Amino acid sequence: MNRIKRLMAGNPRIAIFLVLLPSLLLGGGAPRLIEITATKDAKFKVAGQKDSVITVKPGEVVHLKITAQKGPEFEKDGAVHSFTIKELKDQGWDLRLKEGVSEFTLVAPDKAGEYVIECTVKCDPKHHDDMKAKLIVKP
Repeated sequence: MNRIKRLMAGNPRIAIFLVLLPSLLLGGGAPRLIEITATKDAKFKVAGQKDSVITVKPGEVVHLKITAQKGPEFEKDGAVHSFTIKELKDQGWDLRLKEGVSEFTLVAPDKAGEYVIECTVKCDPKHHDDMKAKLIVKP
């Protein structure tokens, strides 16, 4: 049991897989798909939403399909944006995005509340600090 805990602590993706495994084996269905664009002009756009807000239930499994567009600045590792919730980094909510489409499966936090999603990659000299979205967790 300690070996599993160490493995999960060292790799949030393994922890997410272990959370998803019972649901997948029992036919619980696929996670809800949420499509997001990280634009070249430093904005997050959530498909089907006027504002950049994602609303989930506590513990809900979501599949994020994120299209990242390259802006005027990017990191040496090729990351053009990130999709980060600082309070939830240890739960896998720290995604570095390279240009193109990336997909991630994550588990929403159990605690209801509002969380700020931000880009931590300096992607635009003027607008990077405003690149934010919101995750709302409510029952």
